[in-house]
Amino acid sequence: MATDNDSGVQDATRTFSVFTNPAETCSTVILGAGIIGCATAYYLSHSANTRPDTIHLVEAAPELFASASGKAAGFLASDWFGPATASLGALSFRLHKELAEECGGNEKWGYSRSTGTSLTEGKPQGGKTGYDWLRHGGSRADAAGVHEFKGDQLGPAWLTQRHGDTLDVISEDESVAQVDPLRLSQFLLRECIRKGVRLHHPARAVKVSRDEAGELSAVRIRHANGADLKIPCTRLLIASGAWSPQVFSWLFPASTLEIPITSLAGHSLVVKSPRWSREHEEAAGCHAVFTTMTSGFSPEIFSRVGEEIYVAGLNDASIPLPETATDAKIDPKSVEDLKSVAQKLLGKNGTDLSDLEVLREGLCFRPVTQSGVPILARIPDEELGERLETRLPPDGGVFVAAGHGPWGISHSLGTGKVMAEMMEGKGLSADVGELGL
Repeated sequence: MATDNDSGVQDATRTFSVFTNPAETCSTVILGAGIIGCATAYYLSHSANTRPDTIHLVEAAPELFASASGKAAGFLASDWFGPATASLGALSFRLHKELAEECGGNEKWGYSRSTGTSLTEGKPQGGKTGYDWLRHGGSRADAAGVHEFKGDQLGPAWLTQRHGDTLDVISEDESVAQVDPLRLSQFLLRECIRKGVRLHHPARAVKVSRDEAGELSAVRIRHANGADLKIPCTRLLIASGAWSPQVFSWLFPASTLEIPITSLAGHSLVVKSPRWSREHEEAAGCHAVFTTMTSGFSPEIFSRVGEEIYVAGLNDASIPLPETATDAKIDPKSVEDLKSVAQKLLGKNGTDLSDLEVLREGLCFRPVTQSGVPILARIPDEELGERLETRLPPDGGVFVAAGHGPWGISHSLGTGKVMAEMMEGKGLSADVGELGL
């Protein structure tokens, strides 16, 4: 590997120039190797217009998929979205199904049909809609308000119901599904690396460089051991989830642009129940239960392939974003609150936790926007500061893909495909005209 004489920084751009002419091609750096970054790299690496070995995934956290990409629920929906994300949601749901059918998703990442239900405890209460339900304890069931409730159902065998509770089916046939997000993320990354995509981990981007013409030409990254590496970059995608604003401001300190994304912390439990087995899986598929409870928040419960049940819904905007996802500190009280939910809704007779096995406790940070929709866009050159310019797509540009809130897994494949198309200057497979800056 060549080295800069004046800095001692390893310079991958020189190696790059040995086998290609930078003026005739481009090199892509994706900051964030979560599910959005990996999905984008996946679709770019399968494009005839991008060489996989010119794609670089850079992940700062010591552990891969340590936040929402590995610890979210993995619930997928086709049409639970408002006008701004309806096209993206439909595209992504179709891509999830096609990828699972093509690559054995049921076995490899737990892709399964599911049934969406709404559980109301006692007397029904008014729910919160839009962004409010996520921030203020409402039920995600309101997002499916376009559907007619189908009436009381017996429900999944693992769910404990009480007299006076109401359980309604709120999903149309084949309109919702379930995955294990960690295994899906791992699959996407493996396929990227198999195609030739380069993973830099753990490493963080510390500086962008420009060539003699003032155009973006490289990104300097710093590995955990302190070694710096300068890698070629004409196309840069910031897909760092809740950390995206910090990444942008660090790399472009002269810019006055603020990426309007904040973080929302969410605790979760993964448990195993004798009332959710492979036989139940095969007979009825998975279930998503969105509750309207009187406990101060609205728990969400998802059965997943592999005899797991995921319990969440306890969100907190006051927990500060840690430096990296692996620095997250789980709040014991929040875990106890979720265990109380598990006891009530999953325990034997609704009172006994003795036959439930807690497999994992989790805390992740969702990237959210005030509007409740993600940002999928190219950042204009004039917003980068320092008179930095980029080539036009398909050869260059600085892009951002983040802010998906609770729908990051559901929208992941659609986002990856659309961002790959946007970066390559192609027509887009979904209408994301309302998802700009």
